[in-house]
Amino acid sequence: MHQADSGPDPDGGHRSRIALRVNGTDRNLDVDHRVTLLDALRETLELTGTKKGCDHGQCGACTVLVDGRRANSCLLLAVAQDGAEVTTVEGLADADGTLHPLQRAFLAHDAFQCGYCTPGQLCSAVGLLGEAADGHPSHVTGPTAPVGPVTLTAEEIRERLSGNLCRCGAYNGIVEAVAEVGAEMNGARITAPSAPATPPSPDVIA
Repeated sequence: MHQADSGPDPDGGHRSRIALRVNGTDRNLDVDHRVTLLDALRETLELTGTKKGCDHGQCGACTVLVDGRRANSCLLLAVAQDGAEVTTVEGLADADGTLHPLQRAFLAHDAFQCGYCTPGQLCSAVGLLGEAADGHPSHVTGPTAPVGPVTLTAEEIRERLSGNLCRCGAYNGIVEAVAEVGAEMNGARITAPSAPATPPSPDVIA
């Protein structure tokens, strides 16, 4: 893992240089130690698809994938993610613009209204599909469930997405969309596509 450079700086040692791989592109940032990953993505990298909702980790609007696992970016300090691979909603589609299966399913099932929570819902759904395919149980997974991929019933999907709130109440469409893609997986994990490799950014973004 890349180690943050905490050398002397004008702010008295409260800034560090970090390296992130965001949506398949290597990015070098100079960040204040108090800056969250959410704010670094939105304010510094201008990836505004990730939304700031409650800013307390309670609504899920800021959900992204960090090293393949879903996380609330408002609760993560950017400096602590040095060396991590981050996928935001902007990185779910293929490099040629082909939508992720979940994005297509959300459109087909009217799984959003105002759309504010949709980026977090999508990233969380990608994460839950991977977790279920890897056999990770949820609170509602029965103790007698066989070892292996978890069948994504409506109850499973609701439980696994319970950390993502939709103030418009589009939950039925969201569950239908995730169930459709989960059924198409047949136990094969669907992950965010990798963008073409690019050389590290030569400039540090302050």
